[in-house]
Amino acid sequence: MSSSMRAKFSCMSNEPSSDGETYVLKFLPVSSGSEENRDFFKYTPGGQIELYVVSPGVAGQIEVGHDYYVDFTKVEEK
Repeated sequence: MSSSMRAKFSCMSNEPSSDGETYVLKFLPVSSGSEENRDFFKYTPGGQIELYVVSPGVAGQIEVGHDYYVDFTKVEEK
């Protein structure tokens, strides 16, 4: 049986890193703005996600100010 959790995060920044070779994406959990956001906030009250992305094409798909679902699914060992 697998376990999973879905969270909703908003992109707060998407900027090139100081080395110029990666992009730093920062996300915070949503907390307001809709009933769905308030529901997510009840179960994900704090934290942040910071990703380092090498591909400009991938980084370009993430827009500051937009919300994104993040799915956490346990990887079952084989």
